[in-house]
Amino acid sequence: MIWTGYVPVTSETSVRKSRLRTLKTFGFSRSSYHPVLFWTAVTILDAILRGERDPRKLAELRDGRVKASEETIAKSLVGDYRPEHLFTLRQSLEAWRFHRKLIAECDGELETYLACFTSKTDPKQHPLPPTKKAASKTVHGRPGFDLRTEHYRILGVDLTEIPGINTLTIHSVLAEVGPDLSKFRSAAAFASWLGLCPDNRISGGKVLKVRTRHVQNRAALALRLAAHTLHHDRSALGQFFRRMRTKLGAPKAITATAHKLARILYHLLTTGQPYQESIFAEWEKQHRQRALSRLHTQVQAFGFRLVPIELQA
Repeated sequence: MIWTGYVPVTSETSVRKSRLRTLKTFGFSRSSYHPVLFWTAVTILDAILRGERDPRKLAELRDGRVKASEETIAKSLVGDYRPEHLFTLRQSLEAWRFHRKLIAECDGELETYLACFTSKTDPKQHPLPPTKKAASKTVHGRPGFDLRTEHYRILGVDLTEIPGINTLTIHSVLAEVGPDLSKFRSAAAFASWLGLCPDNRISGGKVLKVRTRHVQNRAALALRLAAHTLHHDRSALGQFFRRMRTKLGAPKAITATAHKLARILYHLLTTGQPYQESIFAEWEKQHRQRALSRLHTQVQAFGFRLVPIELQA
């Protein structure tokens, strides 16, 4: 089974590399994956397959929002239009459009399945508030319908307000455990099931090994990825991640932050309360006060005292 599953993946990877080489032959690169540049590239490629070869006429098809001038684009479109390259290009575009069709069908099927879940809230009576997060530049992997509203209807709470959590993270958790977490007796049990708790190996009262269990869980993987995105976040969870990274290193910091995210998800889903950043900000404030108190104690032990710096206006 392993071998039969490996061969198609290898061959598909080779085909994808061959298609990328073909696109480079016609003057296209990975920078064309931006939505505006991408659709400009598709329009130009369709014109090439229809028989157009003049670089200036092809450059006139660019989107008006593209910053590059027509002269620059025309220079990049001077390519090698050999028959074998055109054949590969035509197959690549047909395969891309076929995959988009299959993805659209999957999105429709997914929307149908989500409609079968019982609603915990009515988005029409209780509209979903606008998100406070900045709009993401990438839209890879997101379905063609409003997944955030569907999650809000099914779960009764908007989990995307949690720093680091997006709709795909919520969907991974929903697909793994469902909307009801009452099967777990506590948040600690939920985090342990995800493999985000230490699994201490003890023999004769002595701790032999301290590490988390190795589990194959897509929900845990989604939470780890969400924790990793907090390394530049200005929220209290972002501060927690950076503090743990300084103290424990990046791998353990990701696990610790994913553990905290799991506990937050459990609390919000079992109580139905919205996420409140002020609570975690207060915890971070208390942590700073405790750290300052310890620092005062350590300095006094050496016969010194701390004096706050007065900021000049």
